[in-house]
Amino acid sequence: MNTPLILLTNDDGIHSPGLLAAAHAVCDLGRLVIVAPQEQQSGMGRSLPKSTSGAMYTETLPIDGCPVAAYSMPGSPAQTVLYAITDLLDEPPSLVISGINYGENLGTSTTVSGTVGAALQAGEAGIPGLAVSLETDPAAHHDPHYSATVDWTAAAYFTRLLAQKLLAEAMPGDVDTLNVNVPGHATVETPWRLTRQSRQPYYQSLPTHRTDLSAPGQLSYKTVIDWQRLRPETDIHAFAVDHVVSVTPLSLDLTSRVGMDELKALLGSQ
Repeated sequence: MNTPLILLTNDDGIHSPGLLAAAHAVCDLGRLVIVAPQEQQSGMGRSLPKSTSGAMYTETLPIDGCPVAAYSMPGSPAQTVLYAITDLLDEPPSLVISGINYGENLGTSTTVSGTVGAALQAGEAGIPGLAVSLETDPAAHHDPHYSATVDWTAAAYFTRLLAQKLLAEAMPGDVDTLNVNVPGHATVETPWRLTRQSRQPYYQSLPTHRTDLSAPGQLSYKTVIDWQRLRPETDIHAFAVDHVVSVTPLSLDLTSRVGMDELKALLGSQ
């Protein structure tokens, strides 16, 4: 039986402790190759910036006891997957893991995530993706070295658990990626639950309160949940109400589930 090839990436950068935690968790499950952004690339979604040079640089990472080839790129998370598949690897990976991310990616805010974008890029190539995010202090979302006290144990455990499942069995049709969100106080005993993506955002952008719009102004954000509208089967409910690990199947098919006859009645026919 062939040893599976696992590609690992993230959006926090090649030297993120979350990436190292994921590498330690899965390095004995197959042949591990790491290709990650040189620097922080949060909020990039599945973007493919034309400004990226495509250069790949060999990195040395402290993955004790496991031979791991590691490379960094000055590009988006999705580009690390794309370049790895097209230029670096001699065969398609059996699995692409993206994470472990600083900060959760839930609800309609999910599409902003570079962590999820990288996993979806794998899905476009027919490779199952696994995006894993851990709840952290928002101050750490764009600074992967913010805190050396982040406990990656639970997130690493679920990364390994779900990676093993995806390596053992093919995902059903129309499932391209699993989006996994681990509460900050979770342990290896915390239950996990299959969920649907909520139709409400998890993060709300805040105004800059500039008096001069030509002056620089970075948007900040905060978590805002409409508790009255929150449905029990969704990722936000599982994560924020029941405090369990949310596992949401994502599809690259963005077609609305509306009945076409209903839409024809609105739009008319040609």
